[in-house]
Amino acid sequence: MPAVALLSLEIHVPHARSLKDKRAVVRSVKDRLRRFNVSVAEIDHQSLRQRCRLGIAAAGGSRVDVERLLGGAVDEIERHDPGLVIATEIEWLA
Repeated sequence: MPAVALLSLEIHVPHARSLKDKRAVVRSVKDRLRRFNVSVAEIDHQSLRQRCRLGIAAAGGSRVDVERLLGGAVDEIERHDPGLVIATEIEWLA
C-alpha cells in the first residue's frame, strides 16, 4: 500500500551570526538531500538566525520504504553535521 509522510526537523545552527550564515547551512543540507529523491523546504523560523524547521516529504510503496528513506536522510544530516538536528517528527499523510 502506498505511503506518504512529512518529516519535520528542528535544526539549531549555533555558529550562525547572521541569516546569511544560517541559509548557507540550510542550503547545504537541502543540496545533500537531493540524492534521496525527497522534497525539502524551510517551513518555519525563517527570520531567526540560529533556528530552522525543515519539512521533508517522501512517498513510497510502503511505510517501511518511506521510514527507511527518511531515516537515511536524517542519518546523512547527522553524519555531515553532528548535533544540527535537535528534534524530529513524522506525520503520515497516506
